[in-house]
Amino acid sequence: MKAMMKPWLSVLAALLLALSLVGCGAGKEQQGETNGTAQEQPAETDGQEESTGQTPASDDGELKTEYPLTVTDATGTEITFEQAPAKIVSLSPSETEKLFALGLDEEIVGVTDYDDYPEAATTKPRMGGFQVNEEALIAAGPDVVFSATMNAETAEQLRGLGITVYVNNPKTIEDVMESILLLGQITDRQAEAGQVVEQMKQELASVTEAVQSLSEEEKKKVYVEFSPGWTVGKGEFMDEMITLAGGINVAGDQEGWFEISEENIIAANPDVILYSANVVDESSQKTLDVMIKERSGWDQIEAIKNDRIVGLDDNLLSRPGPRVTQGLIEVAKAIYPELMNP
Repeated sequence: MKAMMKPWLSVLAALLLALSLVGCGAGKEQQGETNGTAQEQPAETDGQEESTGQTPASDDGELKTEYPLTVTDATGTEITFEQAPAKIVSLSPSETEKLFALGLDEEIVGVTDYDDYPEAATTKPRMGGFQVNEEALIAAGPDVVFSATMNAETAEQLRGLGITVYVNNPKTIEDVMESILLLGQITDRQAEAGQVVEQMKQELASVTEAVQSLSEEEKKKVYVEFSPGWTVGKGEFMDEMITLAGGINVAGDQEGWFEISEENIIAANPDVILYSANVVDESSQKTLDVMIKERSGWDQIEAIKNDRIVGLDDNLLSRPGPRVTQGLIEVAKAIYPELMNP
């Protein structure tokens, strides 16, 4: 069964390698990678105090990045920025959203074929989809390429072309916020990054505070299906979103993205089913909720008997960017509407 699953290619990536070159539509080969971190990098100062590569304040109190700045990305590669990059390519819709949120519209000279938010991203030159268009990328002449996830082999291939590549690999909402702060440091947009993260923290708190009084007995069992027959377990931020929203992921006994056993889901008997609202079967034109409801024996699941099956915006859930906490709010509303909409 084929489905229109473009918005969910990012979450399938760890298993299918569908987009090994573009994050959030990119392959997630599990590398045991860590998020990038900034490191101290002294500068030649001609007798002046050496640069720490950190975040001193300007005379007006605004945080400014001091270059050169050395960071380590998710592939373990150290990258030194001599100055703020003036030409940036994003190979992930999530990274594109971060960069626009930091006010870097003019600096962005290329995005993926799947970038659709914000609206301004749709006017940027396209660098490819399932595979990067290397000719277009080289012609764009970026100072740096950012990707939400990219396997180390692909990153090295692009670096072999003389392209600076910074790979990010957030696994939690906290990771996403830290990656935004680091992007702000790299691009000298620290004030903007701080504002974005503060908004995300407020959105996160609105959920955790709403569900904090739930007892274990009151917590609802949740099943997520983002593509026909596929769900998510531990180790991915969507599982974390269910937990933060006060739910219990019925697939949480496994790790990563995997194909379900229909019998196991029936046995788990979830109270709420969340599904990708944009998935449509190409042959039957059935939406994912219809496919779920038509499965043999699934009419006995509490979520279906009580009509607690909720479609959610794919991009809010699948993109580890600045809107991920808005996605968290939507998950919480779907599980506990009485708590989120008092």
